[in-house]
Amino acid sequence: MEIKSCVLSFPTTAKTDLIDITREVSRTIRESGIVEGQVLVFVPGSTAALTTIEYESGVVEDLREALGRLAPEGVPYRHDARWGDGNGYSHVRAALLGPSLTIPVIDGRPVLGAWQQVILCDFDNRPRKRQVVVQVSGEGRAR
Repeated sequence: MEIKSCVLSFPTTAKTDLIDITREVSRTIRESGIVEGQVLVFVPGSTAALTTIEYESGVVEDLREALGRLAPEGVPYRHDARWGDGNGYSHVRAALLGPSLTIPVIDGRPVLGAWQQVILCDFDNRPRKRQVVVQVSGEGRAR
């Protein structure tokens, strides 16, 4: 079994950025040479998450609004009271979705539905340069 890793970087603006990173994950799989296995995608940090959705404007806005209802801004959070950074909601949103995804790799491609994309979600209240770790493991091409 082979394991290939890389770190991708994505600038974010603030609040609830939802970024389609499917192309970059797929490119990383291709460049790894692994054709059968899995890809682990992980975002370090407690105010960002990963998920899959159909990345079209309606669903993107629906997800933003749903997360806003579940963990709204402008309400008291104990985190904010302790640290004063005003991003308690972003920690809760990130915890609801989680920091990682594992996707099967078959024939050198991630197994995703026709309308399913890999989405980086940055919930923090300030711009960041998010790092996403992509680790592809499995069997490579016959040599």
